[in-house]
Amino acid sequence: MSTGYRSITYKTVDVICQHSRDGSIIPIRVRTVDEDGEMQSYTIKGYKDLSHQGTRTMPDGMYVTDKTLVYECNIAVFGRSRMIRLYYEPSGTVWKMTCAPESGPRGRG
Repeated sequence: MSTGYRSITYKTVDVICQHSRDGSIIPIRVRTVDEDGEMQSYTIKGYKDLSHQGTRTMPDGMYVTDKTLVYECNIAVFGRSRMIRLYYEPSGTVWKMTCAPESGPRGRG
């Protein structure tokens, strides 16, 4: 059955966070399995908390509610800055990650 929406590509990931006494959650590191089955860890260099802004569809197609924690993060991958989004639904206890498409030539032929 076609819904007319594009397919959303995300990975489930491990996230290390700091839980502050004011109740805020700060993502520090993300860990995922790469294409070769190897675990890779990335330090989050900067983030923007996009949580609690109502029910909506994010630019990458993920549907979120007001309870979904959403973070737009910058990580370094092979020396290049990449923007990712982290999603956490408290009722599901799973972190999901989407990646912004890379810009410019990929160098693969």
